[in-house]
Amino acid sequence: MPAPLQGPQKAAVLMLALGEAAAARMFGRMHEDEIRDVSIAMAQLGTVPAEVVEQVCEEFGRALGGPGNLVGSYESTERLLLKTLPAERVASIMEEIRGPAGRTMWDKLGNVNEVVLANYLKNEYPQTVAVVLTKVKADHAARVLSQLPEGFAMEVVMRMLRMENVQKEALEGVERTLKAEFMSNLARSTRRDAHEMMAEIFNSLDRQSEARIMAALEERNRESAERIRSLMFTFEDLKRLDAQGLQVLLRSVEKDKLALALKGAPEEMREMFFRNMTERAAKLLKDDIAALGPVRLKDVDEAQAAIVAAAKDLAAQGQIQLSEGKDDQLVE
Repeated sequence: MPAPLQGPQKAAVLMLALGEAAAARMFGRMHEDEIRDVSIAMAQLGTVPAEVVEQVCEEFGRALGGPGNLVGSYESTERLLLKTLPAERVASIMEEIRGPAGRTMWDKLGNVNEVVLANYLKNEYPQTVAVVLTKVKADHAARVLSQLPEGFAMEVVMRMLRMENVQKEALEGVERTLKAEFMSNLARSTRRDAHEMMAEIFNSLDRQSEARIMAALEERNRESAERIRSLMFTFEDLKRLDAQGLQVLLRSVEKDKLALALKGAPEEMREMFFRNMTERAAKLLKDDIAALGPVRLKDVDEAQAAIVAAAKDLAAQGQIQLSEGKDDQLVE
């Protein structure tokens, strides 16, 4: 009796059954790794009995037309894996998927903050760092390189200039080391506290919903409510930016969003932005704000949330510094 078909084999059977034109369109939407896996399965299929083809197509149809929604999460995935795999193997898999996004190791590295990556790489051999920087995108490699100590960075550059094709075995060795040492530690260190996640969710709520839910939470668990509030970063918290940071932020936000955000901001917040602009730019912004007329609070909240998100992105890139701790005199 033939062994049951695996995922890539089922995909290969389905694509062959659909015909070359449909299969070509599907390949065009796949990642390189997926194309390779399905292609290998397709090349090794041999003769597939008609009843097997029919079963695969029926299974696909049932899955596609099945009612209801499915919700996947880290927790549900881990529970499912523990039913079929050893605990150590599950822990390894979960550490990998909790790490940065990306199908390959190099994709994942491209989503690691350059400061974090540089702090790890500065303790590696220059040759290893050279290999890593040639495998990630040029702009990310440049940011990582700028974070390395000057002498060490020059050693890396010289090896990159002299580098020829890296042997497959050496490349696989670097990948294994990165996966075993760096990615697993990064996944463990980046598991976020539940209060941090809730603070981000609260930051995205409109003011009325935030006030209502926070008030209810205070009644149930005042300690958690206070911790979430301390972790939240609001539009008013931008007052903690220094002049240089605020000017960087101003260059990265859309002017119409800024006008809408300041329309609903306290006067002191408006003045802070005006002080960090040229006289002409400040006058134009004031005119834009005045021209808006009455605006919905929801639109103001969305504009302010967009600017806060931009500030967080800039902070993650190291372009601005968001101070720690709350200002006692923040405008509520």
